[in-house]
Amino acid sequence: MITTTRGLDRQTPPMRLYEKAKKFGIWNPADLDFAQDVSDWNNLADEEREILLRLTALFQAGEEAVTLDLLPLIMAIAKEGRLEEEMFLTTFLFEEAKHTDFFSRFLTDIAKQSGEISHFHSDNYKMLFYQALPEALQALETDPSPAAQVRASVTYNMIVEGVMAETGYYAYFNVLDQNQIMPGVRQGINLLKQDESRHIAYGIFLLSRLISEDESLWEIAQTTMNQLLPLGLGIISDVFSAYDPMPFGLKESDFTNYAVSQFSKRLARVEKAKGAHLDDIYRITHQIIEDNDG
Repeated sequence: MITTTRGLDRQTPPMRLYEKAKKFGIWNPADLDFAQDVSDWNNLADEEREILLRLTALFQAGEEAVTLDLLPLIMAIAKEGRLEEEMFLTTFLFEEAKHTDFFSRFLTDIAKQSGEISHFHSDNYKMLFYQALPEALQALETDPSPAAQVRASVTYNMIVEGVMAETGYYAYFNVLDQNQIMPGVRQGINLLKQDESRHIAYGIFLLSRLISEDESLWEIAQTTMNQLLPLGLGIISDVFSAYDPMPFGLKESDFTNYAVSQFSKRLARVEKAKGAHLDDIYRITHQIIEDNDG
């Protein structure tokens, strides 16, 4: 049977996200003007440059990791014949590659950094991005079961994107915005956050769909989130422990509280899928999509 003979269901959350990706996700890091950013960077104190370089090193490696690791999930979804979801996931992969491009341009065009930056990656960071993320996604190559998809989506969408990336971008953007520096990077972060909001919305949809079909999967989702949250909080602590005093007056509690808040929000949204009908999943996800501006 040819899949497309049934047509496309344009009212599904993945198709709504696909439409948003076509409208808001087409931006080019090469078009961002970094002229003022270079000047601002050169006027920063050494430790201010280092903390921004440290954060960028975490983002850059993280974006590379998620770009490399996403393909098994796309393949698992495609093999199930979920065309609308696969269509959205093609934009997902494109956007992760674009984010890798964006941070690479920061390193080369603004920070003039061409050397190795992995020394900024702590043990907690390596355990999450070098180990947990690729293991969860690569497992789908041999085990595309719903349980494996739940573990992969929790790791990727809920923890790496929904907790760590959102917390990191929150810190990064606030530093630049409060000090009114680097307008090109600020513009890029705003655009990137719009992309990430769609990715997280899809993750909530995927987990909700799976858990509504098999309520026992909720325990796997909850366990995986609880196992990985300490690594995320450890990454935040590692960043702050490297400085005394912390540049820009940043406070660890602000970002730990933000990360825990994001974690709790994601967990509560996914928990609503227990015993829910697919129509309820559509309604909840559509509301999340509507609440996002990109």
